[in-house]
Amino acid sequence: MSALMPKLISAHNSTRPGSPLPHARLHDLRHVHATTLLAGVPVHVVAARLGHADPAITLRVYAHVIHEQAATAADVFAHAVKESDA
Repeated sequence: MSALMPKLISAHNSTRPGSPLPHARLHDLRHVHATTLLAGVPVHVVAARLGHADPAITLRVYAHVIHEQAATAADVFAHAVKESDA
């Protein structure tokens, strides 16, 4: 399956030179899938989809996504507090 990725990307890029895809491995797509889901899907559900026996593994591997969400949550709260003062 992994050998198919470069072929698919190459085929896409040769037929659509105006919108080329960058080099990507199958594992890269797995990472995109996981980080996209973590934006709103409970971590135990994402862990099950990835085949992780324990959600702690998912949290360790994708901790950067969780930290970004925490920062975003803090920004949203700060904005709400600032608006209520106005």
